[in-house]
Amino acid sequence: MAVITQFLADEHHCCDESFATVEEAAQTGDLAGCRQRFQQFQAAMEHHFQKEEAVLFPAFEQATGNTMGPTQVMRLEHQQMRQALAEMAQALAGGDLDDLLGQSETLLILMQQHNIKEEQILYPMCDRALSAAAGSVIQDMRDLPLGQPT
Repeated sequence: MAVITQFLADEHHCCDESFATVEEAAQTGDLAGCRQRFQQFQAAMEHHFQKEEAVLFPAFEQATGNTMGPTQVMRLEHQQMRQALAEMAQALAGGDLDDLLGQSETLLILMQQHNIKEEQILYPMCDRALSAAAGSVIQDMRDLPLGQPT
């Protein structure tokens, strides 16, 4: 597997594992634990989105000259996932774990479909377009400071 694909697919797996801990806490009725795990998960997701939106996508767009293709689709899907995360946060704020679990089903479907497109299409395209710069692109993503969820 190419370096950008491997780096970001590994992040997808870490986010998936974090998501599973949120659902597990919700299913067992652990509201405090669910809130803590959700906060960590949401921060990890937002950091991943930022790595792509602030570093990877601009590098790909500059290398290919294509700003309206797959990166635009991925940005729109990030917005859909941010909306689902906001709805989950709202459910948690109200202490409604059943609503959170309902919203988590939507997010899970969005994440699965999104990750497949990235891992099978976009990331390999990035590996090809950015092959000479892959190491510096990954380092720039690593160096991106952890921000707050938007």
